[in-house]
Order: sequence, then C-alpha cells, then structure tokens
Amino acid sequence: MTDQFLLERRETVPATQKSSSAYKFKPKALVPYMFVIPPALYLLVFMFWPLGRQIYLSFTKTRLANPNRSSFIGVDNYERLLNNADFYSTIKITLIYSVSAVVIGVAVGLIAALALNRPFPGRTLIRGILLFGWAVPNVAAALIWLWIFNERSGVLNTIVTALGFDRISWLTSTEMALPSILLVTVWQVAPFVMLVMLAALQSVPEEVKEAALVDGADKLSIFRAVTLPHIMPLLQLVSLLVMVWSIRRFDIIYLLTGGGPVGSTSTLIVKLRQVAFENHDLGMASAYGVVGLLLALSVAIIHALFNRRRQKVSSQ
Repeated sequence: MTDQFLLERRETVPATQKSSSAYKFKPKALVPYMFVIPPALYLLVFMFWPLGRQIYLSFTKTRLANPNRSSFIGVDNYERLLNNADFYSTIKITLIYSVSAVVIGVAVGLIAALALNRPFPGRTLIRGILLFGWAVPNVAAALIWLWIFNERSGVLNTIVTALGFDRISWLTSTEMALPSILLVTVWQVAPFVMLVMLAALQSVPEEVKEAALVDGADKLSIFRAVTLPHIMPLLQLVSLLVMVWSIRRFDIIYLLTGGGPVGSTSTLIVKLRQVAFENHDLGMASAYGVVGLLLALSVAIIHALFNRRRQKVSSQ
C-alpha cells in the first residue's frame, strides 16, 4: 500500500511542476502583440480618430474660419442635405461615374487580360505599355490629358478636325465633361484590372481546360464553365475596389474640371471640398463625407452578401 502511494506521488509531482511552469511569464508571448500594436495605433490615430471627429462635426455648426467654436445642432445638416436639390444631383453624378467606371474599366481590363494570356511575340512589351496608365502619377496623368483634351491644339481635336468634324469642348461642355473624366478613369483603372485578372487566368488549371476540349467543348463554353467560375472571386473583389476608388476619387476630377462645368462632374468628394473650402462650412462638408462613407459601406455590404450567397451555392 505504501509503495503504491509513493509511486502515484512520483507520477503526480512532475505533472504539477509542468503545469505550474506553463503559467510562467514568457517574453516570446509578447512577440505577436509587438507586431499588432503599431499598426493598430496607426489606424487609431490616423483613421478611426479622424473618422470619429468627422462624424461628430457632421452634427455641429462649424465654420472653417473658427473651427474650435462649434455648436451642436443635431441632424440639421442632414435635413439641409435632404432638402437640397444639388445633393441629389451630386449623388446621381457619383453613381453614374462610379458604376460606369466599374462596368467599362473591368470589362476593358478583363478583355486585355484574356488577350495577353495567350503567348505571342512582344507580349511582355505590350503588357508594360498597357500598365503605363496605372503606374503614372495622377498629377502627371492630368497634365497629359489636359494636353490631349485641349480644344485648340489637343490630339483628339486634331483627329476630329482631320476627319471633317467640328472641334469638341471635351472638358468645358456639360455633355462631354463627365464622359471625358470617365475615359481618363478607365485609362487608369483598366491596367490594374488587367494585371489582377491576368494572374487569375494563369492560375486556371490547364488539365481542366484540356479535359473540356477532349469532351468537345468550344472555347466560349470553356470560358463560361471553367475559366469564369475560377476567376469570379477575384473579379468581384476587383469590381468592389474600383467602385470604392471611384466613389472617393478626387484628384483627377478636380485637376481636369474642378467639378464643372456647372457642376456636371461634381461628385461627392469634389462637392465636399467645395463646401468645406469655398463655402467654409465644415459641418455640412462632414455630412457629405459621412454620406460618401455610407455609400462605400453599402457597396461593401452588397459585395459581402453576394459573396456569401455564391459560397453557399458552390457548397451545395
């Protein structure tokens, strides 16, 4: 009996010592927090705090001349927005511009990716040339397109007059200003879409496509049944990114038209700048910013819902 008791005690002592040592402080346990805390502080200081400040300002009457003297007015700024016809015009222009940029930019980028996915002489050179629009800085791009759109000496009007047509006011006409801005946006967005889609196309298994060819499927059927389902997650993600970028795009629009003529290219972000720095109304400008944030969040939520539905259908 005594020997059995001593044997059990010998077996339990190492286990107790082992369990107590597990609770000792280990410096290595702090390593994950050392990597997480700096970006978390960065987001807190430079993103969440300004965002919270903007949301608060949207409920106040704050002037640019004296931003420290603000008074809380509740939802008055949002009531003024809803009763302002310019607000609905701005929303309409923003949606037309953003949706058009997504549809045209993603379509052009996908077509370019499909063309570059096949081997042919000079493919690397053409790929590098097509990436120029995405790589060039926005200010340089604006200067390039201001010269191209110039009504007297621009490249486009030189071609138009050579064909026997009248000169076109690309950036100073209410009918052509927004399509011109959209052309520049597609020129910048399509190369990024092409790059991402080209990587997705190159990841499609060749064995599956070869098996479909053996079964007698044509190229269009292979694209619809094999290629498109494989690249669809990335295609949806790129569409979401382009949509959000278009909603918050400011520099290229402001540099080319400044929101004009007569507000025909005044998106939410351009209107926000006008209200804040020309009308000196920081409270109303913050309300415009909150509306833009809600619009971008709505797009992200819709994308998440579609993505969840697609995953449920594919898992069944």
